[in-house]
Parts: sequence; structure tokens; C-alpha cells
Amino acid sequence: MRRGMLHAFAILILAVALSMAAQVSTIKVSTEEVRIDMLVTDQGKPVTGLRETDFEVLDNGVLQKIEFSSFQQMPINATLVFDMSASVAGESLKNLIGAGSGFLDRLKKDEQAALITFGHAVKLGSPLTGDIESVKTALKQAKPFGNTSLIDACYAGLTLAESKSSRPLLVVFSDGLDTSSWLSDEMVLEIAKRSDAVVYAVSVGQLPDQTFIRDLSKFTGGSLIEIESTRNLDAIFLRILEEFRQRYLLTYLPRGVSKDGWHQLKIRVKDRIATIKARPGYQAGARISEGE
Repeated sequence: MRRGMLHAFAILILAVALSMAAQVSTIKVSTEEVRIDMLVTDQGKPVTGLRETDFEVLDNGVLQKIEFSSFQQMPINATLVFDMSASVAGESLKNLIGAGSGFLDRLKKDEQAALITFGHAVKLGSPLTGDIESVKTALKQAKPFGNTSLIDACYAGLTLAESKSSRPLLVVFSDGLDTSSWLSDEMVLEIAKRSDAVVYAVSVGQLPDQTFIRDLSKFTGGSLIEIESTRNLDAIFLRILEEFRQRYLLTYLPRGVSKDGWHQLKIRVKDRIATIKARPGYQAGARISEGE
């Protein structure tokens, strides 16, 4: 049984790698750029209309020059990572499928989506594609099974979502803690520190302060939303998408700092008080990147 499940997971990762290789082109740069995807708010409301000159970025205490900024709407790569363990059945499953379908309906023509489902194993329901109807069909056909491999599924989602030409978003839904993953949370969090993907997670029930999905959301600059039931899940998913569209994206080439190790980021808006939600730093060195 153990060997069979491990083999099934290896096949999934191969499928993810193949789907990525089929969709990306070669990009080579002499210095690795850093992307900061962030939400700027004032008293809880998004701040719009800012330009790159309004921001100041410190990388390990060193002021950086912003080389490129995108405040227009870059297309989104939305990867849905949905818990399909046996406990997600009946009304919860109906609400999850409805909320996921509504989220997919709000994507724009130039945007892509993918679906990963998980129980005791992880399944690639759909690779990243602009054919949103095919992703919705895969979602409607998903069936609950087994226990909860949340950590494994998030690893697959991070791998699948990465892109330099769009903004990678992971929407993770789970109704419980991990019970059957092969990978460790430390390993996947290290991957997240090297990824440009932003994770918005929705959990049924309140989670402990120290838990994998809370840390994953924090390290990627996203959010964890804890709910009591799935009755309003459709509104929550749409709110996630709306908030993500109001985020800013800054890119710079690191100067005056080490090329390896953990880099702490500090970002502020000049001449005004604002709250910034972004990843706290990044792990320099080998990162998830587009293929050769």
C-alpha cells in the first residue's frame, strides 16, 4: 500500500512537470529578479492609484531600485487546490463546487486556471489552461475520497502555478488539518519562500496559531480565512479574487546584497500611512522557475 501511494504521488508530480514544460518558454537572466506582490490598505480599504515612485523597498536593509512595476492588470494564473477528502461531502461539496465555478466564471479571457484535488492522494484535475469550461467540468466531476494530504497538494499547486508572464494565485480550501501527506511542512514552506505565488487559504474551523496553511499564507503574502461553514463560500472566493486584482506588483534586481540565504523585505509607501500585506522575505538561490 505504501509503495503504491508513493508511486501515485510521483506520477502526479511528473504530470505537473510535464504540463509546465508544455506551457512555458525559455527565459534566461544574468541576475535573478525579485517580485513583490502586495496589498496596500488604509483603514482596511485598498489604496489605488499608486506608482512605483511611491514605494520604498529595503532588501536586508539595503534600499533597492525598482526596475519594473505593473499596476495594470496582468493576467492571473489561478490554481484551485481543493480538499476532496471523505469529510467534504453532501452540502459542503455542493457549496465548494458552486463557489469554485463562480470564481472561474469571473476570470478574464486572457487568464488561466488549473484544478488540483486531494484526499489521501493528490490528483491533477486540470493543468493550467485558458479553457475555463474544461476546468469547471473537472471540478463538477470531482468526488470525495480518503484522508487529507494538504501539504502534498500545496506543493503540487506551488509547482504548477509558477509563471513569469502572469500573476500566480493559489486558492486553497480545506476542512481540516493534514492527516496523510508524504512531504514535510518544512520542505514545502522552503519551496514557498522561493516562489512568486500568493496563497489565499480558506479553512473550515479555527486553526492553531502554528499550522502549515497559516504559515504558507504568511510566507507568500496571502491570507488565511477561517469560516464556520461553507454556506457563504461563493462570496468568500469572489472576495479573494477581487482583492487579488487590487494588489500591486513590484519587480527589482537585487543590488548590494548576498545572492544566497534568507532576505528580509521591508516595504513602505512614502509620505503616507498605509498597511502593506506582502511576503516577509524570500530565499535567494535556486528557485522555482520557468523551464529551459
